[in-house]
Parts: sequence; C-alpha cells; structure tokens
Amino acid sequence: MKNTAPISSGILTVAAIFGILAAGIAYFLLKYGVFGSFFIGLIIAIIVAIILMLGWREPQSGQQEGAAPAPKPDATPAPEPAAAPVAAATPAEPVAAAPAPKKATAPKKAAAPKKKPAAKKASAATPAPAARAEGTPEFLSEAREGGPDDLKQIKGVGPKLEQTLHGMGIYHFDQIANWGPQEQAWMDDNLAGFKGRATRDDWVSQAKTLSAGGSTEFSQKVDKGGVY
Repeated sequence: MKNTAPISSGILTVAAIFGILAAGIAYFLLKYGVFGSFFIGLIIAIIVAIILMLGWREPQSGQQEGAAPAPKPDATPAPEPAAAPVAAATPAEPVAAAPAPKKATAPKKAAAPKKKPAAKKASAATPAPAARAEGTPEFLSEAREGGPDDLKQIKGVGPKLEQTLHGMGIYHFDQIANWGPQEQAWMDDNLAGFKGRATRDDWVSQAKTLSAGGSTEFSQKVDKGGVY
C-alpha cells in the first residue's frame, strides 16, 4: 500500500501545530500581544520544519510490496544411514549358587567348678582369744559355752569387780589361774579403783583350786549365800 500524502506536507503540518501551540502559550501565559505571539509561533514553526527536514531519511530501496519472497533453500535433512541390526543377546547360563558356609559352632563353655562348701564358722561356744601383747593376760571376746564362772567365789572379787573383769574379757577361773608374774603385775596396775587387789588377795592360787573343781573356805561361804 502506497503513502497518499507527500513528505513535505507532513513536515509543514507538524511545524504548524508546534507554531500554533507556541503562539498560544506566548499570548495566554506569557501575555504577549497578538503580533508578538504570532511572530514567536512563526519562528517555532520554522525551527521545527528545519529540524524535521534535516532529520528525515528516505527508506532504503528494497523489494516492492507484494513481491513474492525468495524461495528458501531446501532444509530437508539427508536421511540417516540405517543402523546395523543388533544381534540378539544370548541368555547367560545360570551360575550355580555357592553353598552357604556353615556357621561356626561356638565352643561349649567349660563347666564352672563346683564351689566347695564353706568351712563352718567357729562355734560361738569357744570364742577366739583377743590378740594379746607380751605380759598381758588372756582376754576373751565373750564367755565360753555354759556361761561365765562365778568369779565372786574368789576372795576379793565382789559383784562390781566381777563386772569390771567381764568388761576386760575375763570370764573363767582358768584364765586367772594361768597368770604369771607379768600378767598378775599388769592386772594390779590396770584394775581401776582396785589396784594391787590381785596380788594382795592371791587370786591366782584360788583360781587354780576352783578351775580344778575344788573349793576354798571363801567359795563355800559364797555358795551358802553368807557373803553377798
């Protein structure tokens, strides 16, 4: 389709529009007179026309409208060569499964040795003597089976002193009968409130008679209840 209006008339039309706008701005906004506003509009129109004429370029000559487009080169790709037939895969022979290894048999635990029966505890009827230093009497942790002897049958040993002797670990006549000079001296020095009593009343000789099953004149009085 061809343009119906020439290029020059289009340039003049645009220049006239800018001239009219400039004249109106000068007259209404800037308060110029009619002549001054017209002159300003004319100058603006001429400047716009010159700019448009200098900047206008003719389109490059090309093919006319309606011309058939040039045929495109044949873009049909060349046929690809046929692929070589793939040989049918031969099924692999089944591989025999290896036998599972046998589980290692855990070694049997050695039978625990039977515990030997614990030795019977020493009878409480025969208490072990307490550890003794050299020169000290034999002391027991408790009286032997049958209970303590009646130490009050020894002259010089009353109920209170008998309790003191029990507290020290002396319960029987034979303990006193076995005293030597050192043990007897130790007792004389360590009987609180009764120091020297063992030697003064001759406890050792009395205890020897009583431990052998005999009796003394004093022990007979005690048996009769005439002393305590």
